[in-house]
Amino acid sequence: MQRIRIGMVGGGQGSFIGGVHRIAARLDDLFELKAGVLSSDAGRNRASAAEIGIAPERAYDTVAAMLAGERGRSDAIEAVVVCTPNHLHHTAAKACLEAGLHVICDKPVTSTLEDALDLKAAVARSGRVFVLTHNYTGYPMVRQMREMVAAGAIGALRLVQSEYAQDWLTEAQETKGAKGAEWRTDPARSGAGGSIGDIGTHAYNLAAFVTGREPARLLADLTSFVPGRRLDDNAAILLRYADGAKGMIWASQVAVGNENHNTLRVYGSKGGLEWEQENPNVLGFTPYGEPRRILTRAGPAATPGNLWGSRIPSGHPEGFLEAFANIYRAAAAAIRGEADAPAYPTIADGLRGLAFIDACVRSNREGNVWVDLDAG
Repeated sequence: MQRIRIGMVGGGQGSFIGGVHRIAARLDDLFELKAGVLSSDAGRNRASAAEIGIAPERAYDTVAAMLAGERGRSDAIEAVVVCTPNHLHHTAAKACLEAGLHVICDKPVTSTLEDALDLKAAVARSGRVFVLTHNYTGYPMVRQMREMVAAGAIGALRLVQSEYAQDWLTEAQETKGAKGAEWRTDPARSGAGGSIGDIGTHAYNLAAFVTGREPARLLADLTSFVPGRRLDDNAAILLRYADGAKGMIWASQVAVGNENHNTLRVYGSKGGLEWEQENPNVLGFTPYGEPRRILTRAGPAATPGNLWGSRIPSGHPEGFLEAFANIYRAAAAAIRGEADAPAYPTIADGLRGLAFIDACVRSNREGNVWVDLDAG
């Protein structure tokens, strides 16, 4: 099977997420990186391309130059990965879509709700595949969790508890030369959300992916604990669903002792499910009135989604990179037009994420009040 040729915007030297995308894209040998605009700094762009193995003539200075340079080539790129800071997603992704390319974009999809709506329209006009890398949905046990909820294993949904806690912004890293902290705490580059945009959208998307529903209303309390910080570094959010279910989201980047504590717990009228990203190969399942069961990746009770997402036998750990690569596997299936392409996050998920950020900011600004959540 021929690899899908991709270009990359962003993700050069010093970028954590760029390296993750490249590993994920190659893990199943489905993609091949051929071109890119890896940095806005010309020297770093060229050095990054040489380091990765991109031919010098295909290390372009701008997205426009890449689109022009690739046009007409027999080995032209077919899709583009966008992994820049948030405020650059919209322009790059839209230009690539309008050039007829598929897009794989980091989250959040844009830095503003208006840009997300505009990009949604661009996706519709283009007819191209748009994949948003909410990578936690790629974990096999998350896929099993989703399938069990849909099959009624926990009965009618009552409670959703989604948390993502880190501690890396406990001090003002943005004043100490940490590039990732600089743009994430800058409203002009990150958007209106700090922790809610960076990791809160992951917690929100994970809950929606597993439960198959979006909340109708929310109440948010956003805090900037570090003096001088311009965006929230801690968020506590209450959720109300149209069917009466309730939920809570906690996103924090100042919770000392937490590295990437991403957890999801869902409880229904007949049972509960619990999953932790730092122990991703197991899923806790408790039917009401029975002992807790530990379900395993590719184990005896594995569902189709669990098995699809697993590459090696149970007992051998798989983790973050493999889950990220599962998003790329689903993207490849969609790009190739396979009828049984697995579920993957789309532009609609991106729009809902921006609507979530917007609603949180409105609720907090208006005095921590309940607001409607409208994802358009």
